[in-house]
This record gives sequence, C-alpha cells and structure tokens, in this order.
Amino acid sequence: MAPSRESKLLRRLAAHLGRAIDDFALIEPGDRILVAMSGGKDSYALAHLLQRLQRRSPKWFTLVAVHLDQGHPGYDGTPLEAWLAENGFEHRILHRDTYSVVVEKIEAGKTYCSLCSRLRRGILYSAAQELGCNKIALGHHRDDSLETLFLNLIFTGQLKAMPPKLVSDDGKNVVIRPLMYCAEEELRAFADEQRFPILPCNLCGSQDNLMRQEVKRLLGGLEARFPGSQNIMLSALRNVRASHLLDTALWKQAGLAVARDPLERWDPDERAGARPLDPPAGGVP
Repeated sequence: MAPSRESKLLRRLAAHLGRAIDDFALIEPGDRILVAMSGGKDSYALAHLLQRLQRRSPKWFTLVAVHLDQGHPGYDGTPLEAWLAENGFEHRILHRDTYSVVVEKIEAGKTYCSLCSRLRRGILYSAAQELGCNKIALGHHRDDSLETLFLNLIFTGQLKAMPPKLVSDDGKNVVIRPLMYCAEEELRAFADEQRFPILPCNLCGSQDNLMRQEVKRLLGGLEARFPGSQNIMLSALRNVRASHLLDTALWKQAGLAVARDPLERWDPDERAGARPLDPPAGGVP
C-alpha cells in the first residue's frame, strides 16, 4: 500500500486533471484517446492519471498509449514498453527514423526541437487516424504553458500561451492537455514516488542554450523570490481583461468602445496572501 503522502499527491494531481477536463470539456463519452508517451515523467503521469480516471469515471472512454522511437542513437524503449504492458495499457510502439532527417536538415549548432516536434506531431496525427482515435492527449503542464507565454511575449510579439484544447490544421485531430493545471514540481515528485522507468531526454545531445531553458530559469528565479508566482500567472491566463490589451481586433470582437478604469488600483503588497487562483482585485489597469 502506498504511503499517505503519495496518496495525497496522487489525489491532488487527479483533482487538477479533473478540473481541467471539466473546465474545457476535454473528454466526452465515447472518446478514444491516443495518449502520447515520450517516456518522460509528464507522459507517465498523464497515462497513470487518465487510466485512474477511466476506471472511476461515468464517462465511458478508451485509451491507447503510443510511443514513438525516433531512431536516436542509444535509444532503448524496453522499460517503457514493459511498464505499459504491466499496467494493462493498449499500446503501440512506432519506429520512425526522424533523427536522421533532423540531423541532415539542421546545421550544426542549431536546435533540433522545432523540426523534430513537427515531424513527431505529423506521425502522431496519422497514428490517431489509423487507430480510430478522435483525440490526442499530450503531457504539457502549467510550467510548459507559462514558458510558452513568455517565449511568445519576448520573441514573437504575441500574447498567447499553450491552449488546453485545440484542433489541428487539417481539422481531423483534437489535441488535449489534461495536465494544464499541474505543476512540474509535483509531477516530478509523483514520478519519483511511482518509480516510473524514465527514458533519457538527451539522446539528441545537450542543448542547454535553448531559449525555453532560459525562460525556465527566469520563471524559476521569480518563483524562488516570490513563492506562488507561477500559480498566480496561471490565474492571469484564466482572468483576461480584453479591454486592457491593445488588440483592436479583440476590442471589436468583444464589442468594446472604451476601457473602463477601475476605481481601485491593485497593490501587490496587499495581495501577498491571495490564493493562487484568485484574480487581483479590480485587475491591473
């Protein structure tokens, strides 16, 4: 029997997952969901929590775990495949040598991630169609979404994060992210508790200079200085004030003619004890 501490962590993560599913209608009766398994802590946690929900939920849905062997040197997916079998998952292991394609196309010193992710995404989309899946579940979490927000804000001039639910460009696949309210720190602790057989994530070589890593360090520094800041940022994504942004198309969509200035200004010192999902009183004009 698992220790009570592990049980509390499991229940907390399951509650976050359930809340995201309810908030965004991520899972509906009759869904057949492809669970993308990278072999990292997040995908293991996603599979574990979805299987737990499947056994308890009145919403009937099915899962099929899919792992992609991309041909990285030194790759060994045996531990992951054994875990899936031992835990009763319907699963598929796909073998596609995208690594050679990426190495050929990307010049030395450049990052592989963008092309690699596009190739992987295309393979998963095709697999979903072949397996009769109407949704693809990915293991992105709160920290991933905040990092994407900052990357877009700093480098692309767009105010957007990582959505919990989206439709692919071809309209044939719906991607869901049930872990969107889960913190990476808790997922890491959960992986340790469950002793998931993690596959190494550096098979393509060390790329510590990635902009995402820089943003991760930035957010980590803010969290260390202002504990709870990442949960408050997550709340900000759930409490958008269209009238206080500069997007004219958004103003037209919301039917705005003028922004209303709140009577009270927000003092962050007075809100130091706010709960993580509480919005600032009156917003920040």
